[in-house]
Amino acid sequence: MSDTTQTETVAIEPRLIVETGLDRRVADIIEPTIEQIGYQLVRVRLSAQNGATLQIMCERPDGTMTVEDCEKVSMAVSPVLDVEDPIDKAYHLEVSSPGIDRPMVRKSDFSRWTGHLLKCETSILVESRKRFRGKIVAADENGFTLERDQPAAGEEPTVVIPFTALAEGRLILTDELIRDALAADKKAKAAQAANQNDEDGDEEE
Repeated sequence: MSDTTQTETVAIEPRLIVETGLDRRVADIIEPTIEQIGYQLVRVRLSAQNGATLQIMCERPDGTMTVEDCEKVSMAVSPVLDVEDPIDKAYHLEVSSPGIDRPMVRKSDFSRWTGHLLKCETSILVESRKRFRGKIVAADENGFTLERDQPAAGEEPTVVIPFTALAEGRLILTDELIRDALAADKKAKAAQAANQNDEDGDEEE
């Protein structure tokens, strides 16, 4: 099986939400390696799970991430982390996909998942609130519009949240989200298979 599609240069969209402290240092170390082999970093988090666990969440640009992809990223970043040695204790390395109820870290995430429920927090007050829950009804270069789940008395039914104010966001797991996520995954994998067949055909000619 050829990996040529994985190693092509990928136009990487910058993340809106980045880590702080040690997590940020680890992200800065591994992100270039992850991008070089054709993936996008979603999040880095060092937790106390099992003593210490370094979770690296990433995906292909099309949103897919298989077990084989996780293994490939793990094999690529492990030697980089060994050389840089940013964590001063033993830890378990865990590479995973973002999951269906994923963190939203790039502008394109909001466009891709328009129509689905989101919960988010802002770093500043937006219409007198910092926490929101609702359906993404629109997204553009500057921000996204939420249709509030349960607007309080006197609140507008929709709110526009600038990307510059976003501190954290995550999709809410629903039957509709599961259905659409599985359909998107199936479509992306079919496209990958078609591209692979085209490349195999070119090599045989």
